[in-house]
Amino acid sequence: MNLIKTKIEDLLILEPRVFDDGRGYFFESYNKKKLEDLIGKEYNFVQDNESKSSYGVIRGLHYQLAPYSQAKLVRILEGRVYDVAVDLRKNSPTFGEWVGVEISGENKKQFLIPKGFAHGFSVLSETAVFAYKCDEYYYPEAEAGIIYNDPSIGIDWKIPEEDAKLSEKDKLLPELKNAKINF
Repeated sequence: MNLIKTKIEDLLILEPRVFDDGRGYFFESYNKKKLEDLIGKEYNFVQDNESKSSYGVIRGLHYQLAPYSQAKLVRILEGRVYDVAVDLRKNSPTFGEWVGVEISGENKKQFLIPKGFAHGFSVLSETAVFAYKCDEYYYPEAEAGIIYNDPSIGIDWKIPEEDAKLSEKDKLLPELKNAKINF
């Protein structure tokens, strides 16, 4: 597995080693020991989630408040998305900064997002099947978020604004300056 560091410490892109032949492909999508050896940190993933979305859907920016904050290991099974993480760690020199990466069923990249980050993605293909591991269970009472188009963050979601499709809940999320953050 190849490790790609981003401009934000601990926010990592993982590229698995893929074995292709005339029958198809094989790759190891997750190996706890290899991941720990590669990054020098242990994650105890306890929940897997999957969603399917159509072109233009933006999900996020979501996070869970401490003590239920979640680290995530995300990947795409089919399609293409632009995946984004925003640093919400108040004492971090990169607080409020974001990193985006295109991940797809073809490139098989994975995005490792530690606790203390908001997360979201936009669907670039006709449809996309998104899967991710979490190291904490989902707690509705800890749910929080930031509006996707917060001008202080300035994320380019790689889709025209008129094509953006959001849930009613996501349309009501606050800007970063008004968001509840306890990291």
